[in-house]
Amino acid sequence: MSRTAVVTGASSGIGKATAALLLTRGYRVIGTSRDPERIPAADRLPGVEYSALDLASPESVESWAGRLADVDVLVNNAGESQSGPLEEVPDEALRRLFQINVFGPVRLTQLALPGMRSRGTGRVVMVGSMLASFPLAFRSGYTASKAALKGFSDAARHELSPYGVWLTTVEPGSINTGISLRRTKYIGAESPYRADFETMITALDHNESTGIPADQVAATIVTAIEADRPRPLYAAGSGAPYVFLLRRLLPTTVISTFTHRRHHLNR
Repeated sequence: MSRTAVVTGASSGIGKATAALLLTRGYRVIGTSRDPERIPAADRLPGVEYSALDLASPESVESWAGRLADVDVLVNNAGESQSGPLEEVPDEALRRLFQINVFGPVRLTQLALPGMRSRGTGRVVMVGSMLASFPLAFRSGYTASKAALKGFSDAARHELSPYGVWLTTVEPGSINTGISLRRTKYIGAESPYRADFETMITALDHNESTGIPADQVAATIVTAIEADRPRPLYAAGSGAPYVFLLRRLLPTTVISTFTHRRHHLNR
């Protein structure tokens, strides 16, 4: 029997690559986008059933309650990338970020879990970020949102694995998806942080432009989906196997210094 997978943010980047790979594996794929009608014909994947979902709207999320009841796989990929000094990021921007990156995906997961549990099988993949493991200045809101998503996954997997339902997190590093063009930025024209902020953004954009393709992250996601007992955490890009090993071996302060020097923040 064909399994049904929902992939949020399937119109581009990691979501599109994941949807494409799942199709080749025989899944029925439902891909979400805020406005499917605006996806150019050339960017549409034949075989993907596109449907509207706006994670910023709790009402839009709740409208998926019925459809998620029969889903076998949920890939929570859609999200917002945000940058700015903590002092200057508006409260409403942080609240929107957490609605999109945390509360929306968690609610979708809650809606999918009863059906998965009753059938005795299911997979939920949270697409996080390596910044949750390697925090970076001027990315505090985004880092916190991805760390929260991983926290939900790590804890809830112990509740659900006895029922054959596995939650896991995939943390991409630097991925060449063009996300730098869509990143929201909050910093004042006369901000005392501007010089360091611009240094970090320039390095971040460079790292992403030379990062691994989205296809490699998609392959990691599908590996997690199809594993009999998925690991709590998978990572891809930015030398993941080596930097996670160093993270286990070296003091946190050394890892933080390394992370910031990679983004040319040497102070």
